[in-house]
Amino acid sequence: MASVAIVPMESNFLVPNGTFFVELFAFAIMVFILGKYVVPPINKAMTARQEAIRQQFADLDQAKSEAHQAEEEFRAQIADARHEAARIREEAREQGAGIIAEMREQAQAEAQRIVEHAHTQIEADRKAAVASLRNEVGTLATTLAGRIVGESLDDEARQSRVVERFLTDLDQARSN
Repeated sequence: MASVAIVPMESNFLVPNGTFFVELFAFAIMVFILGKYVVPPINKAMTARQEAIRQQFADLDQAKSEAHQAEEEFRAQIADARHEAARIREEAREQGAGIIAEMREQAQAEAQRIVEHAHTQIEADRKAAVASLRNEVGTLATTLAGRIVGESLDDEARQSRVVERFLTDLDQARSN
């Protein structure tokens, strides 16, 4: 009996077999399923995400622009407020100077009035003192003259005339 050796057929990987076709078909089905049902939602989600990121960047740019504009407005308002405060201070300073000048004028006028009143009062007091002194001097002089002469000079009219004449002569002698 001759033995026939069964030599297993060596597979050649370059020759396609049934498994290869089944695997190729399964791969094609997987690619089809991925291309039909998985990739479009992923692309759609990625597109939506990219659009959301673009929108966030646009919102960020707009917010930056608004913040910059608000900062500019704030700085302008601060500058305006400082100018207004300086104007108010200057106006208050001018009003204060005006009030001080007005009060100074009033005080000077009041002082002038008081001085004039005092001068008037002093003049009236001086005249009263002179009149009183004339009476005193006249009385003393007539009394003394009466003692010297030995007669009484009680006639008031004559006494007054003598005293007036004496004081007038005295004033004239002093002025010369």
